[in-house]
Amino acid sequence: MPSIALSAKLVTLSLVLALLALNTHAGPETEVKALRHVVLFKFKETTSPADKKKIEDAFRALPAKISEIRSFEWGTNVSVENLSQGFTDCFVLTFASEKDRDAYLVDPAHKEFGNLIGGALEKVLVVDFWAQK
Repeated sequence: MPSIALSAKLVTLSLVLALLALNTHAGPETEVKALRHVVLFKFKETTSPADKKKIEDAFRALPAKISEIRSFEWGTNVSVENLSQGFTDCFVLTFASEKDRDAYLVDPAHKEFGNLIGGALEKVLVVDFWAQK
């Protein structure tokens, strides 16, 4: 006959495994909506490394200033496919709704950031999409 301690451990393990199974088999009705806002920068050749860093730092500071930003990731291009068309920096922001994205676009901190990048960029590319699995 198993001990009470062993039985309790088995029950706990069974509960953990059941919760994991529920979490990994969650259907679409339990998925969290995520609106992705992807921003690509192509800097002018005349933009100095110091100015690029200043712009990157200012963009990275936005999530602390704008509560609607659910998550934020960024990085510089490391692709070997040679298809970047000169775009070097990618920023991916996540919002819970179009309303949150729209609030971000008119937020004074975002407007201030827009003024900072003015003359440093040759091009900007923005794509928004609802994340799907």
